[in-house]
Amino acid sequence: MLGVGTLAATLDGHKAAAANGKLIDFTEHLVPADQIKAAGYDGAVVYVAESRPGANFDFKPVTRQYADALRAAGLHIVSNYQYGKPGWPDPSDYTRGYQGGVADAQTAQGLHAAAGGGDSAPIFFSIDEDIDSNTWKSIGAEWFRGINSVIGVGRTGIYGHSRVCGWAIKDGVVGRSTTAGHSWAWQTTAWSHGEREPAAVLYQSVVNTPSSPGPLLGGTHVDVDDVLATDFGQWDLDRR
Repeated sequence: MLGVGTLAATLDGHKAAAANGKLIDFTEHLVPADQIKAAGYDGAVVYVAESRPGANFDFKPVTRQYADALRAAGLHIVSNYQYGKPGWPDPSDYTRGYQGGVADAQTAQGLHAAAGGGDSAPIFFSIDEDIDSNTWKSIGAEWFRGINSVIGVGRTGIYGHSRVCGWAIKDGVVGRSTTAGHSWAWQTTAWSHGEREPAAVLYQSVVNTPSSPGPLLGGTHVDVDDVLATDFGQWDLDRR
């Protein structure tokens, strides 16, 4: 059992997880809500994106039925968008620039709403590779500006390494958490070289790989994400 902050604390009368809680995100197969709860996790990051051809992920996109099961178990939900991936016929989403950002945000918002996600919760958009500052400035930031044009900066978040999280915050293309000093940044340990983005609300501390599997939960390996702020983008916190 991971044990800390399984039940949410209360902030301004609304549900909020303790800032030292833990979430999971899926890399192989969906994990039943009751097994996430039983293992002591506080919730899950779910995908508001279609499964790319050939991947056949059962966790993309999140369904209303699964989201309702998470909520019924008292678990928190955070939305993330990722369709393409390096090494696949469908490349990383950010490579499609501004117009790609517009299209991706429309898809993400539609799936988020269909699953029951509220209009104050952010959606994190993934840059799942080791990009440099030149690539960020020329392509990545433009993708985010396209996203901003659909859902607004205030609801836009980023997933990526420490530096790209920092660039997104500096360039004003991601919104701010209601927790002071934090922005909608979900940092992964991958490609971060031990560096941390202090404004992040989530930190992917365990990345499931063939050489270093993540925890086994419900018969499948998962990634683990540390909660760094009281408001980390969860659906069940009213930010209005």
